[in-house]
Amino acid sequence: MNRTDRLYALVEELRAAAPSPRSARTLARRFEVSVRTVERDLAALQQSGVPVYAQPGRTGGYVLDRRRTLPPLTITPAEATALAVGLHALAGTPFAADARSALHKVLAVMPERERAAAAEMTGRVQLLVPAAAPARSAAPVVPEPLREALTAGRVLRLRYVDAAGTVTGRDVEPVGFLGGDEHWYLAAWCRMREAPRGFRVDRIQAVQALDERIPERHVDLAELDTLGSDLVPLAEFGM
Repeated sequence: MNRTDRLYALVEELRAAAPSPRSARTLARRFEVSVRTVERDLAALQQSGVPVYAQPGRTGGYVLDRRRTLPPLTITPAEATALAVGLHALAGTPFAADARSALHKVLAVMPERERAAAAEMTGRVQLLVPAAAPARSAAPVVPEPLREALTAGRVLRLRYVDAAGTVTGRDVEPVGFLGGDEHWYLAAWCRMREAPRGFRVDRIQAVQALDERIPERHVDLAELDTLGSDLVPLAEFGM
């Protein structure tokens, strides 16, 4: 069994045992590898976002939170390929890394036979880019608190540099993301300006999610005003 198949099998073994724990020694015997190999595999699963937790104690071990995982999917190779092609459209956006992670999670819960067929099919697909199409800029590096701003519902504290090079600190209430081929922006209610603003992602030097939750506030994104050349109205994006 190669490592990819073993990682998949580990998840299914823990899923079947949940909520009871499985010790690393028991898992090592099950998959005929060393305890150290199992511990490395479990650490890799945790780092990739699989909700595997260690329970301390004499009867402890590793537990999978089944509420936050998917069972093996009856997804076809063509459907998996369609997902890969669709998620490719997110290249160059703040969500490119999340798209890759989502696809890997889908593939991880597919049965081995269908996963191999999907890999073969995607290997036969190539996307063509028109020669006249402008080169797309590299994907912006977006800190995790900023990527999770909308779902977290927290006020953000930004260190932001504008087009003139002036650095300011801003507490903002995130509303959404907007952008295109050239730039991406965080749309938010700026407490310093007391108005909606768009903050260019590549000009955000630091971001911190505060404990304060976003208050209920009606924000008309059409009111987004310009504040220097790096801030743009949402209307320009057809919103």
